[in-house]
Amino acid sequence: MSGPSSAPAGAAAGPASTAASSTAHESLPKAARRQAGALARALVTPSYPATPLFAQSPRRWLRRVPYGVAMILTTILVPTSAQVLSNDYGVGGGVATLIGIVQSTPLLLSVTRPLQAWWIVFLADIVCALVVLGTADHLENRVWPWLPGPIISYLFLLLALALREPRRTLVAVWLVTGTAGLSLGMAFPDKSNGSNVVLFVLGGVVLLVAGALRERGDAQRRLAEQETISEAERAHRTLLEERTRIARELHDVVAHHMSVITVQADSAPYRIGGLPSEAEREFSTIAATARESLAEMRRLLGVLRSEETRGERAPQPGLRQVPQLVEATVRAGIPTTLTIADEVAELEPLPQAVGLSAYRIVQEALANVVRHAPGAATRVAISAADDRSALTLLVVNGPPDSAPTKPLETSGTGHGLVGMVERVRLVGGMLDTGPLPDGGFRVAARLPLVDLEETDPS
Repeated sequence: MSGPSSAPAGAAAGPASTAASSTAHESLPKAARRQAGALARALVTPSYPATPLFAQSPRRWLRRVPYGVAMILTTILVPTSAQVLSNDYGVGGGVATLIGIVQSTPLLLSVTRPLQAWWIVFLADIVCALVVLGTADHLENRVWPWLPGPIISYLFLLLALALREPRRTLVAVWLVTGTAGLSLGMAFPDKSNGSNVVLFVLGGVVLLVAGALRERGDAQRRLAEQETISEAERAHRTLLEERTRIARELHDVVAHHMSVITVQADSAPYRIGGLPSEAEREFSTIAATARESLAEMRRLLGVLRSEETRGERAPQPGLRQVPQLVEATVRAGIPTTLTIADEVAELEPLPQAVGLSAYRIVQEALANVVRHAPGAATRVAISAADDRSALTLLVVNGPPDSAPTKPLETSGTGHGLVGMVERVRLVGGMLDTGPLPDGGFRVAARLPLVDLEETDPS
């Protein structure tokens, strides 16, 4: 069995390990060519989709800032560049205006497609440098190869690139910019005054700072998204755990009734004399069906119980255990009063699901007081509806004590309001929770006194 199963694994791992080995042991020239090819591909592969800069910002004015800045710079740089080329470098008016337009108007494109705009501006700047070189009589006191206006527009374009494109593209743009400036400076050393070095250094600073800020913002955004997803998963897991706990407790409730049915069906022929044989067989069938149902429920419970809950074998609590629960809360340092209306006694015996839900809701409400409002005065009131059709619960606590003591007991389901909601939904009741104006909190529940078969939890 091990031979056939291991062959595909080795075959699958072979290409990956071979590729990794070839990359690790490749020669330096080959590695350099590979990196150069990656940088060249980055220069011709813009990011997709072409969303505007700051498009994800919730502030409307911030989303419009790139358009406003690009429009202002274009409006200023087009006539300024044309005038400088014409007056200071002797370029003809028509040619100077055309060059100024080509150098500056791509800034409007840089808001959505900065890499394409960079190609236009980069080539226009090189053409401008060559045109100036051929028309100007002397450049000793002039800025060359990069002119002042184009330097400003180029830096803004690099800023747009850094806020949009990946790191490899930024490195490629920076290297191409430096190579072009260095080549022009070396070709005409007597004409260059160092503006190529200035643009190379300033461009590197802009790309580095803006790229780092962009990557930090992306990391924070991904972290926030992950925290949101984790919080949703945590809430869903809490809900499932509480439903599993309710299912375990319902098993204990229903199992008690099934056991009673089994005993009564088995003993009916002995308790009731003179039963016809058909009735005895019917009781025997009822007992056998009840025992089979109990066995199925026990198998289901074995699946629902985790390793930590294997020992849960005690009878499930009910409304009669609420006084002990309040007494334990008082021992934990919470001044708590309990009021049970006289008509509640007339409702006995309560449906076990209702009694268990009432106990758990009060338990969780008091546990929340211990955890979140230590020392707060708390009142628990249990009463019946006017028509005796429902049980009402009210747990109200005041603001936390100004000098709270350390909680002595923090027992509870640990699932807070999620557990209360599920308990109320189980019996088809209503739940109302919320803070009070004085800083306290209120939990109010109404649990109908009906059978589970008559309740639609959905």
